[in-house]
Amino acid sequence: QVNLAQLGGGSAQAGGSLRLVCMYPSWIRSGYCMGWFRQAPGKEREGVAAIYSGRGSTTYADSAKGRFTISQDSIHNNFDLRMNNLKPEDTAMYYCAAAPGPACMTSMLAPASYSSWAQGTQVSVSS
Repeated sequence: QVNLAQLGGGSAQAGGSLRLVCMYPSWIRSGYCMGWFRQAPGKEREGVAAIYSGRGSTTYADSAKGRFTISQDSIHNNFDLRMNNLKPEDTAMYYCAAAPGPACMTSMLAPASYSSWAQGTQVSVSS
């Protein structure tokens, strides 16, 4: 288990931007899947974007491609999700998660691949 702390989120209008940040322990250096997930009311949790620490390889859900960017800051022990051109359908509770690799790399956007989760933060986008 990894203790994760999540920051950011909030409200934005359609077309706006928000940023989410996930802090992880300093002992994590590489070899971890780090992902962002979201869950809207009445829907299942879905993967949005993920990055493999150390390699920097990323993957995105189709709904996030071209609008969201995931990146890792290994100096400050965090990874973030920059969300641009937000849409009302992006409204959901967002969670960051982490899991040791390499097994998680098989499906980096699958919630079942992750063992540690942050508390979540609400993102609301109005039209």
